[in-house]
Amino acid sequence: MQLSVIILNYNVRYFLELCILSVQKAIQNVDAEIIVVDNNSSDESCAMMSRCFPNVTLIQNTANLGFPKGNNIGVAQAKGEYICILNPDTVVAEDTFEKVLAFAKSKVNLGIVGCKLIDGTGNFLPESKRGVPTPWVAFTKIFGLYKISKSFGKYYAEHLTQNQTGKVDILVGAFMVMKRELYTEIGGFDEKCFMYSDDIDLSYMVLQRGKGNYYFHETTIIHYKGESTVRDGTYMKRFQEAMNFFYKKHFNPSFFFTVFMKIGSFMFSLVKKSQQKNKTISIDETILFSKEITELSDFMGVKHYFDLNEFKLSSTNSYQLVFDLNSYSFVEIIDAMQRLKAKNIVFKMYLSKNNYLIGSNNANDIGEIINLSKIA
Repeated sequence: MQLSVIILNYNVRYFLELCILSVQKAIQNVDAEIIVVDNNSSDESCAMMSRCFPNVTLIQNTANLGFPKGNNIGVAQAKGEYICILNPDTVVAEDTFEKVLAFAKSKVNLGIVGCKLIDGTGNFLPESKRGVPTPWVAFTKIFGLYKISKSFGKYYAEHLTQNQTGKVDILVGAFMVMKRELYTEIGGFDEKCFMYSDDIDLSYMVLQRGKGNYYFHETTIIHYKGESTVRDGTYMKRFQEAMNFFYKKHFNPSFFFTVFMKIGSFMFSLVKKSQQKNKTISIDETILFSKEITELSDFMGVKHYFDLNEFKLSSTNSYQLVFDLNSYSFVEIIDAMQRLKAKNIVFKMYLSKNNYLIGSNNANDIGEIINLSKIA
């Protein structure tokens, strides 16, 4: 088997469904399996899996074991030569795995491959490629110096643009492809860290083995970045613990540095918490892109376009653009999101079979599910 896709889920039932739908399309020409590990979700995630995806391997944990241990459990069941660690709040393109695997096989001494990530508004996520957050690099990030000059741009690996493929140090845990054998040799994610610095730690351990990590820009996936994590007090505590864990493990920091990083991590987590406030957006028009008549076509105020190219933006209006998944591929939708992105536009995907819209209006939003059956 070529590939095992490991998806660790916790209370994101609708996003998980969308994620698996996209993965199933992306592995049609790949000898692959999907393994979903559920960290004791209290929503209907497992019931949905049993009903909608009975052929997908589902592992149900009896407690929330954290990101590292949950993924390690999934990888332990994997049979693929390569594994992909994938967040449940992602959407992969139909070409993602074929392109990434071809790239991986062309490299000698390969570590981890990541790809281009965009958020739910079509904007590039800079954490798609990063440098090692040494004490100095972390300082430039926490205090925003990287915004002032590119000489401080190591945190987001600015030696590469978002449209350049090349070596980087750190890749984001939302999408990581690597050989299962290498993952096992390293010991997988360090289970002493509950979450947040695990992807940094794994990437760094791969570098220490003399392997090369790569950012691959030729395929793009969506990461509804704010969906999986609520920025509450628990988030702040775990984020600070995670950063302390990484620095103690790899840098043997001094007392002064430890105090400094605690203050910096606290400030950074406060900023993240303040950012996660779903913005109230006044929508002037909802535009449906579908090649067929759907239930949504009959909703009052919804304008139906049969062709993506027919739509013309107005700078004075705010739009909700809805893509019918029965009419357009994920590749087409991701391309349209990047091409049409603007401050006055939000995007949703329409799952006509289940009659709901799904998306995120901001990189820090927790996501939005609109059940059309309840408002019809």
